[in-house]
Amino acid sequence: MRFGSAVARVDPGPADPMDPPELAEAVFGIPATVLQAPDLIAAATAAAGVALAALDGAVPDLACVFISGYDPLEIAAAGAAAANMLNAGAMVGCSAPGVIGAEVGLEMQPAVSVWAAVLPGAELRTFHLSVLRGDESLTVLGLPDVAAEHSVAVLLADPRTFPIDGFVELSNEVLPGLPLVGGLATGALRGGPTWLCQDGLAYDSGAVGVLIGGDVEVATVVSQGCRPIGPTMIVTKSEGNELLELAGKPATEKLQDIITDLDPEDRRLALTGLQIGIAMDEYAETHERGDFLIRGVAGLYPDHGSVVVGDVVDVGRTVRFQVRDAAAAHDELGAVLTRFRQDAGAPGGALLFSCNGRGSSMFASADHDALMVAEGLGVGAVAGFFAGGEIGPVGGRNHLHGFTASILTFGGEESGAG
Repeated sequence: MRFGSAVARVDPGPADPMDPPELAEAVFGIPATVLQAPDLIAAATAAAGVALAALDGAVPDLACVFISGYDPLEIAAAGAAAANMLNAGAMVGCSAPGVIGAEVGLEMQPAVSVWAAVLPGAELRTFHLSVLRGDESLTVLGLPDVAAEHSVAVLLADPRTFPIDGFVELSNEVLPGLPLVGGLATGALRGGPTWLCQDGLAYDSGAVGVLIGGDVEVATVVSQGCRPIGPTMIVTKSEGNELLELAGKPATEKLQDIITDLDPEDRRLALTGLQIGIAMDEYAETHERGDFLIRGVAGLYPDHGSVVVGDVVDVGRTVRFQVRDAAAAHDELGAVLTRFRQDAGAPGGALLFSCNGRGSSMFASADHDALMVAEGLGVGAVAGFFAGGEIGPVGGRNHLHGFTASILTFGGEESGAG
C-alpha cells in the first residue's frame, strides 16, 4: 500500500497567474507542507500532483478531494481538474467550509485537500444516493448491494437535500455490521449548492460514498470531546427523550445534586453546555471517558422533574452527565489515539472528519485535530474536512455526531506513505 496527501490554498495576495504553485513558508508564514496557488483550480492540480508523486507513479485505487471556495462553479471546476489528474479507480469528494491536510486545518478560505491511496486487493465501489419524495415518505435511491467483503463505507452527505439523521439510524438495520464514516458537506462560502463528487461526476444534492472491503485493513476511531462528571446512573423512568427519573430520583433533582458538588469551572461548563453520555456497553464494570454515546441536554422541566436529551433513552440504560471544552476534547482525542496506536500500531493513511465547531472556535488553532491525528497515529497521509456533522460508529452502531472527530485509518505498520 502507498498513500499520498497534500493541501493547497489560494494566495489571498497579488500573484502572477503564470507562476507555478510553490511551497511558501518563508513568504507567507504558513507551514512548508501547504502549497500556495493563484486560484482554486491551480490549487486542486497542485495538491493532486503532490499526492500522486508520493505513489511512485502508481495510479491510485482510491482518491478523496475536499474543497473550500467562494464560487460554486469554481469549486466544481477545481474538482473536475483534480479528478482528471488523479484518474483514480474510485473517487469521492465534497465542498466544505474548511479542509484538513498536511497537519493543518484551513477554515473559511479557498483551499483544496487531496488524499490518494494504492490499495492492492481492495474491493471499492462508489455510489450516489438520491431521494424520492412521496406524499408521506422518503425513499433513498442508489444504495449499493453490500457484500460480506465490505468492511466500511465512507459517506459524504448534503444535509439540505438528504435525510441524513434517519439514514444513519436506519443503516444499523438495513446495513447491519457496516460502519459508516464521514461528514456533512456544505455549499460555497458565499452561498450556493453543495458540490458532491463520485468518480468525476458532480452532484448538487443527495450523498456520495464508497464501499471499502477486500484485502485492506481499515479501522475507525471516534472522539466525541467530552469528559464525564458525577456518577453513572440507571434510568429508572423515561418517556421518549425525556428522562423522568435517574437512580430512582427525579432527574432534575439528581442533576442539581451533581452540579452542586462540582468545582466552579466544571459548574460553569455544566451550566453553559451540559451533555449526557449513554453507555454503549451495559455489561461493563465501569463506564469512563470514551464509553458513552454523547448527546446534548436540550432542556429541563423542573415541574416534571425531567431532563430532555437529544436521543431516546429507555428505562434500564446507564447514563452519565458530561461536559465539553477544549481541554476535555484535547485529552479525549489524545487518549483514543494512544489506545488505537497501542492496539493496532501506526496506519499508513487516514481520513479525518472534524466538526466545524472544533478548529479555531474551540482550540487555539484550526490545526489542532489534524496535527494531533498525524502525530498521535504516526501517519503522514491525513486529509479531510470540517463538517457540519460527523458520521461514525460508537458501540457497534452508526451515529450522527456533533463536536466530534471521526477517523478512518488504512493499513498497518508496513504501509508506505508519502
